[in-house]
Amino acid sequence: MKVKNYVKTSLAPGSLVVTEYLKKSGLLPFLEQLGFYLVGYGCTTCIGNSGPLDDAVEKAIVENDLVVSAVLSGNRNFEGRVHPLTKTNYLASPPLVVVYALAGSTALDITTEPIGLDKDGNPVYLKDIWPTNDEITAAISQFVTPEMFQERYADVFTGTKAWQMVEVSGSELYAWNENSTYIRKPPFFEGLTTYQQAISPLNGMQVLALFGDSVTTDHISPAGQIAPGSPAALYLLDKGIERKDWNSYGSRRGNDQVMCRGTFANIRIHNQLIPGSEGNVTLYHPTGEQMTIFDAAMRYRDAGIPLCILAGKEYGSGSSRDWAAKGPFMQGVKAVIAESYERIHRSNLIGMGILPLQFINGESVKTLKLTGTETFNIDISDATTPQQEIAVSATAPDGTVITFKAISRIDTPIEIQYYRDGGILRTVLKKLL
Repeated sequence: MKVKNYVKTSLAPGSLVVTEYLKKSGLLPFLEQLGFYLVGYGCTTCIGNSGPLDDAVEKAIVENDLVVSAVLSGNRNFEGRVHPLTKTNYLASPPLVVVYALAGSTALDITTEPIGLDKDGNPVYLKDIWPTNDEITAAISQFVTPEMFQERYADVFTGTKAWQMVEVSGSELYAWNENSTYIRKPPFFEGLTTYQQAISPLNGMQVLALFGDSVTTDHISPAGQIAPGSPAALYLLDKGIERKDWNSYGSRRGNDQVMCRGTFANIRIHNQLIPGSEGNVTLYHPTGEQMTIFDAAMRYRDAGIPLCILAGKEYGSGSSRDWAAKGPFMQGVKAVIAESYERIHRSNLIGMGILPLQFINGESVKTLKLTGTETFNIDISDATTPQQEIAVSATAPDGTVITFKAISRIDTPIEIQYYRDGGILRTVLKKLL
């Protein structure tokens, strides 16, 4: 049996030991015959770093608007994460990943239908190739040993030859390279003072984006491929970086200019300010123009207009990605008003000085008849308390005012201090000064 020629395969173990026991058990050569060659370790395929599809395959998907799948043995199945063109994504055990690669389709019922044909043209079923529990246990006992881990990781801090060749200055302070497109001095401490700041009302905010339910941190701050024509791609091109060297958002997370441009740049995100749209686009309210979310944010910044986000349930679900809070902060977002939050993302928003407000039970963008074209004021003060009800007003372009109460999701007294200081990073640094 062979993997279908339109199926992209890759083997990305989380540990060097995996490669070792695949070799000793004799499985690795057979995986390679099927196209599962070692591509690297750790966060690769599951975070969108497995590289492009074949040009002909990509063209067929786009021109025919095909719904194509990814099957992986990772822990995230967000739409478009493995590759921007994969609309359906399934998590499976490693053996099932191989099975689906052989089958070439996730629409197949592999429990009853053949997954392929053998060399004589006879149908092959899952039951014909699936190992028994006894066979699996015997293989683990024989080939996965404590000595294997000890041998592989005895000198883990030595690193590879490439790592050892990295030049270091020996200084306790990092020497920032202004020309680097991977690591830049972050802007999060700019303007920091040792003076006690006060929490004040947030007025005159425009809506940068209006989202529905289950907007994940991968939607907010994608870690995978950098799309051609996107603000991040244009930035890298301007720096002389060719497309083949763009790498991914995940690899450039040390560069705030790339990550700020990548915020809300997921090609599958749906911004309801522009009904029916998909991808990195929003409405610039002062002129009614459509543009990328980054470009709009920068125009708002230049005009001195603060921003907010409106969202539905489970805002910020998924990975606890710090850039999903850092990116909106850099774009000028001062508050998020959502129906509910993922626990860690709520905390991360406060950690970057962004106010998370939650609609009171039963209320939402829809029930309050908000369109996202309103100008928002949030009446918060330095006397605020954890989970306080905060008055919010939204003034429509025709002058109509909608008022409602929202719960502050600053849940603890120490979080109030973080928010007062402009984020936890600033609080920590103030204590050190």
